[in-house]
Amino acid sequence: MSSSPKTQFFIRPAGVEDVDAILKLVVDLATYEKAADSVKATPELLRKNLFEKEYARTLLAFLGTPEVPGEAVGLALYFYNFSTWTGKPGIYLEDLYVTPETRGTGVGKALFSELGRIAEEKECGRLDWSVLKWNQPSIDFYEKTLGAVAMAEWQGMRLEGEGIQSLREFAPKS
Repeated sequence: MSSSPKTQFFIRPAGVEDVDAILKLVVDLATYEKAADSVKATPELLRKNLFEKEYARTLLAFLGTPEVPGEAVGLALYFYNFSTWTGKPGIYLEDLYVTPETRGTGVGKALFSELGRIAEEKECGRLDWSVLKWNQPSIDFYEKTLGAVAMAEWQGMRLEGEGIQSLREFAPKS
């Protein structure tokens, strides 16, 4: 359990009973990132993909104590990847979010601390994530507080929906 002088909180892995809290935090994050309309996740999709198929894992920060939990105020959603260069697994942090009211209380640091513990336990060689270029408060936190290094030489790439489907045209002809 962790706390600042004013805010008592704890972190635990999310369970299927937390799907609504996860979705709320995801929507809050998307709103903060000026992309609320982009959220397509539903409770059913989260239940299926996080807890049945286990494609990703989620840590949640709650106000209060494990015995008397309050609302969820932080989220770290991550999955494992693999580095051919290090020959080791890694963690990709898909989303980190702390509610505006609890920023500066140690919740973000505690979520990263738990991710670091998991990365060490799993012998991961890396912990990677992306941050929007305009999100200077987060960039400052990552660089100055955590000691993270920007990956300026890399550019993110993505295919979605029809782009993924169009890859079929490159299949070998039989």
